[in-house]
Amino acid sequence: MIDVLLITFLITLFYMAIANRMLTYIRVLAFQGVLLFVVVFIQLKEVSTINLVLIMLETIIFKSIAVPMFLAYVLKRNKITREAEPYLPNFVSLLITTFIVVVTILLSNSIKDTHLDKIFFVVALSTLFFGLYIIASRRKIITHVMGYLVIENGVFVLSLAVGNEMPMLVNLGIMLDIFASVLILGIFLNKIGDVFKDIDVSSLTNLKDY
Repeated sequence: MIDVLLITFLITLFYMAIANRMLTYIRVLAFQGVLLFVVVFIQLKEVSTINLVLIMLETIIFKSIAVPMFLAYVLKRNKITREAEPYLPNFVSLLITTFIVVVTILLSNSIKDTHLDKIFFVVALSTLFFGLYIIASRRKIITHVMGYLVIENGVFVLSLAVGNEMPMLVNLGIMLDIFASVLILGIFLNKIGDVFKDIDVSSLTNLKDY
């Protein structure tokens, strides 16, 4: 069951690679949160009930509800256009995403550690690299924030592989990422929106230190 959920999570990366609308990105992030919520429920069987409930609440509330709603609010508040405006065509993005997944699969097969859960490793590493690709290949600053959230999901998937042994480490990692990605970057986006009408990465080249 977990393998099916993680493969579905991997498919969402391909869907995000060919998506052009910002709202689609937000919906994919929310769906990824739901998938991670179910994975947590199935995977973390040996942790205490309190830790399990806390991790599940963090996953479903922040990843599936709070963060998508906040991103939608930022889009509306700053009047950001609906198009993601990628530098590369969708077909090229799909090829790059496929290449990322294939490389991570080959890398996982080259590792002989018997304690390594390869499906978690492949999904986590693919998500990390895909998040970096989103940041590098999209013009708008808010898509960079979304790319960072994708990276955080990859870190979360990797932490689930050892979640039974170190549940508090998962909790601390989640809370730190939530604080950094949502609060700090959210304030940053709102301030940028007050200065620039079109939130584009190229606008940052006009910033000067007086």
